[in-house]
Amino acid sequence: MTNDESVLQVEAAGVSLVIDASGSVPRVLHWGAALGALDPDAARALRTASTPAVLHDSPDVPRVFGILPAEYDGWSGTPGQEGSVGGADVAHRPALTRARIDGSAILLRLEDRLAGLVVDAAYRMDPHGVLTVDLTATRDGSLSGGSEPYALERLRALLPVPARASELLDFTGKWCRERAPQRGAVRGGSHVRRARRGKPGQDNPFLTALGTPELGFRRGEVWACHYGWSGDAEYLVESLPEGAGGFATVLGAGEALRRGEVSLAEGERYEAPTAYFVWSDEGLDGMARRFHGHVRSRAAHPQRPRPLVLNTWEAVYFAHDLDRLTALARAGAAVGVERVVLDDGWFRGRRADDAGLGDWQIDEGVWPDGLDPFVDVVRAEGMQFGLWFEPEMVNLDSDLAREHPDWILGPRAGLGPAARHQYVLDIANPAAYAYLLEAIAGLVERYRIDFIKWDHNRELLEPVTRRTDPQRPAVHAQTRALYALLDQLGSRFPDLEIETCASGGGRVDLGILGRTSRLWASDCNDPVERARIERWTRLIVPPELIGSHIGDELSHTTGRRTDLSLRLATTLFAHSGIEADITRLPQHDIAAISAWSQLYREIRGIVRTGEVVNADLPDDAALTGVVAADGSRALYTWMRFTTTEAGQPGVVPFPGVDPSATYRVRVRTELGPARRIGITDPEWVARAEDGGITLPGSVLATMGVPLPALAPQQAMLFDLERV
Repeated sequence: MTNDESVLQVEAAGVSLVIDASGSVPRVLHWGAALGALDPDAARALRTASTPAVLHDSPDVPRVFGILPAEYDGWSGTPGQEGSVGGADVAHRPALTRARIDGSAILLRLEDRLAGLVVDAAYRMDPHGVLTVDLTATRDGSLSGGSEPYALERLRALLPVPARASELLDFTGKWCRERAPQRGAVRGGSHVRRARRGKPGQDNPFLTALGTPELGFRRGEVWACHYGWSGDAEYLVESLPEGAGGFATVLGAGEALRRGEVSLAEGERYEAPTAYFVWSDEGLDGMARRFHGHVRSRAAHPQRPRPLVLNTWEAVYFAHDLDRLTALARAGAAVGVERVVLDDGWFRGRRADDAGLGDWQIDEGVWPDGLDPFVDVVRAEGMQFGLWFEPEMVNLDSDLAREHPDWILGPRAGLGPAARHQYVLDIANPAAYAYLLEAIAGLVERYRIDFIKWDHNRELLEPVTRRTDPQRPAVHAQTRALYALLDQLGSRFPDLEIETCASGGGRVDLGILGRTSRLWASDCNDPVERARIERWTRLIVPPELIGSHIGDELSHTTGRRTDLSLRLATTLFAHSGIEADITRLPQHDIAAISAWSQLYREIRGIVRTGEVVNADLPDDAALTGVVAADGSRALYTWMRFTTTEAGQPGVVPFPGVDPSATYRVRVRTELGPARRIGITDPEWVARAEDGGITLPGSVLATMGVPLPALAPQQAMLFDLERV
């Protein structure tokens, strides 16, 4: 707090948030670069400087932008909250009744005497400069004199952003092409991205970032918002002619509630999902560094080395056979695998994807002795054991669906279309929830399961529960039940790791990542696609949480053939694994995978704790690095995916290197040789391949060096050690 008690300030890691609490409408005066402690005169001056002009054809008072903007304040844009009573929209007039600083948090309470609501707002700044906004609405009919329930439709976390943030970056995508960036100018009006799939979906915005012109990985100022929620959500960028108070644009997000989904009776409370806001003046890499620091500071964040994984899916699909899987597990152990995950096909009736979901019991026709013989092999080889589940789904051809049709999410009038032959289980139903918890926990206990791959392979269409009258939309309740189920399993089995997967990367958000320790970024193991997907996923998610597996030479999702060296390189800056039938590979591929496995174990500590950096390049190549926390070592993959008009890649700086240090630069040969376009490499590369070359950090970081002209779909790994 400043010395002026009505101006509240929190600051950390070079970021300040300042809120004016002098009037009935608290407003953000500043969110961005650190201002330092404001004395009373400075606080008053900032308040005065932030008050906008009164324009023609506008209210006769300045249009301020409150933390819950409303028409009563003269705000004509998207409101901070929306709702109704008795079917009629309610006007909102939230007024401040309490404001205080609690450590690194600004805590505000607003009472709305028209709507009969109390809204609590918490703005918390963590040590990495990540600002979280948590909003809670409680029904208090005594404020308005009404007793009818309040139907909440929106409660948005919104912040104002200055005019220099003129570029917009967010994401779209589809199955096997998640987190595809899209960029453009911030334009007048509202840019709204809404996810209504019952999960974020492959096309969700992931984050919305506003930046200064030519924002890049290493350049520019950026203001970004991510919504930590695994259900329906809405992102907003809004630029009106009158601006937003003294600012130009509004940035924020909220849950995309369906009509009637949240109805607050007297005393009932709605807790909005957490919105995450990050500012950086060091480009997208600076933003990512803040997000990574925040995620890594969680109490449950993995601290142990990330074990090398073998997943059975693309090796055997549904064709489970003990002898074949035993051979696969032993082949994995021979190349250094540390965790085997038995994927889909182990439970009752699951010979294809049209039956069995919901019956979480071992299929005795395939596994007459249970999973014990296979688990024993895995344990005997010194490896961990993991198992695949899709708990939120059910096939109609299952004992569960036949015995409990009322547990299926959907209207009583009849189920809509299936997707992948499956429907959604109403896990907010206490009976269904209890069944899942005990079924999963029983298997975890029986087989001492170390890891669960938790899948989710369809959208939630017509997501209404049959348990209420009238039938009520249930995405919010479904998502909260999912979180509760994951939390309970985590409490009962604190060493159990869970991976979130949703048809690949359809549920990647900080809500579910608060309860899981790995995510599957995409169902696409084609390294050309995968490298791009993971590059953008790393804007928020640290690499050690991103599962990345080498697949077959021929990708079953794209039909593209790629060299093993590119497949190996793509997985290194992640939680690495194998998803192929390695029993059928030639010996030279086995030798290459063994060398890669040793390399992964050597560098995974740096990947788990280091800083991710990316060079800004003019074409489709990528120089991506991980720099050790103490700066003593840095690793970089140099990849080219397509041909380029330029004959030479040019001089490229190595981002993140300490300019005052000196480094020995080596080319790591474990990935195998990369094909070049040209007769010879730049002269320094030959020495880097033959024991290493010593170069000043100032040359590497500031000027850069010419890189090899790689052929398309080729990769190299550079290893820099401070000397």
